[in-house]
Amino acid sequence: MRKKPEELRSHRWYGAKDLRAFGHRSRTAQMGYDRSDYAGKPVIAILNTWSDINPCHTHFRNRVEEIKRGVWQAGGFPVEMPAISLSEPFQKPTTMMYRNLLAMEAEELLRSYPADGAVLMGGCDKTTPALVMGATSMNLPAIFMPAGPMLRGNWHGHTLGSGSDSWKYWAELRAGKIDERAWQEIEDGIARSPGHCMTMGTASTMTSAVESLGLTLPGAASIPAPDANHPKMATLTGKRIVDMVWEDLKPTDILTAAAFDNAVVTVLALGGSTNAIVHLVAMARRAGIALDLDRFDALSAKTPVLADVRPSGRYLMEDFYYAGGLRALLGEVRDLLALECRTANGRTLGENLAGAEIYNPEVIRKRGHPLLAAGGLAVLRGNLAPDGAVIKPAAAEPRLLKHSGKAVVFEDYNDMAARVDDPALDVTADSVLVLRNAGPQGGPGMPEWGQLPIPRKLLEQGVRDMVRISDARMSGTSYGACVLHVAPEAFVGGPLALVQTGDVIELDVPGRRLMLRVDDAELMRRKRLWKAPSPRYARGYGAIFQKHIRQAHEGCDFDFLEGAAPTPDPEIH
Repeated sequence: MRKKPEELRSHRWYGAKDLRAFGHRSRTAQMGYDRSDYAGKPVIAILNTWSDINPCHTHFRNRVEEIKRGVWQAGGFPVEMPAISLSEPFQKPTTMMYRNLLAMEAEELLRSYPADGAVLMGGCDKTTPALVMGATSMNLPAIFMPAGPMLRGNWHGHTLGSGSDSWKYWAELRAGKIDERAWQEIEDGIARSPGHCMTMGTASTMTSAVESLGLTLPGAASIPAPDANHPKMATLTGKRIVDMVWEDLKPTDILTAAAFDNAVVTVLALGGSTNAIVHLVAMARRAGIALDLDRFDALSAKTPVLADVRPSGRYLMEDFYYAGGLRALLGEVRDLLALECRTANGRTLGENLAGAEIYNPEVIRKRGHPLLAAGGLAVLRGNLAPDGAVIKPAAAEPRLLKHSGKAVVFEDYNDMAARVDDPALDVTADSVLVLRNAGPQGGPGMPEWGQLPIPRKLLEQGVRDMVRISDARMSGTSYGACVLHVAPEAFVGGPLALVQTGDVIELDVPGRRLMLRVDDAELMRRKRLWKAPSPRYARGYGAIFQKHIRQAHEGCDFDFLEGAAPTPDPEIH
């Protein structure tokens, strides 16, 4: 059944014969549009997260015009609506602080204006989950247009990958292995085009997850931003959203529990970012679906890592695209997917995977030759993380996956930055570095501080990995034996707040344990002495954030935004 023009949501603004509709039509004429441009046509809101300070989205000025072209061609009326641009490299203390703000803005833009459907333009890490969260809560027909990865970096013939090689060569600079001139050349060669990180960081992980959820056109997430197929995809996305409006195909028709399982399997097979756990939990809760850490762990136990892409592997997203892209990878794990799930193009996931091939089995591995047989992500529990913590085993040195060592505790990021390179720091390669007060409230915003730097004196000895534990997140481009998202966080009195330098911590990834080897009586004594820190904010968005933010294992959404309860449309007066 297709909607009739008078059933369009925008008809309430444009179609009535009253003074208010007169104002809407006259003001639309003021912008140069004739009534024939919009009358009886779906109004498509294009939520564009372009800004001058978001390098990942510099091409969105062009892409929005290509989306508009598709909307016009399909008989719709495109309306571009700028939304806050969460620029991962620049926004402080972290874009995660503002993910929920963009989600709220997306929801309220779609609710308060005459939108019948939406194209969501995102890609830079937090823009993807934020836009999907807001569109899900509003529940108008919506389709996501991913920004696409940038081209490979290059330095002296060496391929460079965003983030991963930044951390790698920063460690080499601090260890005295490269000089300032080389570091400058790497800086100039690592980011060569529009697009988000070309490693399997949070950006490509999340756009791929959204494709497997069914919210993009098939193959959309893998196309590099500068590739000619990217503007084609943008135009096709604009065309498709018009039909989605007539079909009334909404996010809640697509975002089922089985679809979220597909997204989790996708993240695991990609060796994707640990940040995906927080985002997918939040996105699922917006759809009224319970997705918890145990589900990630259960699917991880049977999902192979097949994408040989940095930081877990060798290649980059440009290579991944040429090797067949996400469709090829999903085709190789199709037995682990719910193929009957509906997608934005009206077909099932299984139908969209028909004919997918792997063109380079070095980049996208076959099932018989995986990068890792299973366990791309692991969920840890124990007296140090009662509500869970996560680690990416494939990104760590294997020797550290079962490890005990004495804690070296940093009270917060500033303490860590001030002391980590102090020659007098009592630390060895067997120590366990602990950073606390870096979680959702403590950071604030749970910044990507989880890849604690190796102390300089250990770098000079050749150490390149050691166990690091925090209530922070870690960039998806990072690597190392980093235990992240420890919950509850230290700032609210979680056990991480009670750790003292010299305490023995045991990490057992195969056993899924994270234990503080201090007896319960001593922990109770420390708990009684613990004093809650002062709130970070006294006003504004920060005050709202600290009052309503959930913990990491709950998705870090605001408590008043979770769930699928509808909010009524505004009255047109």
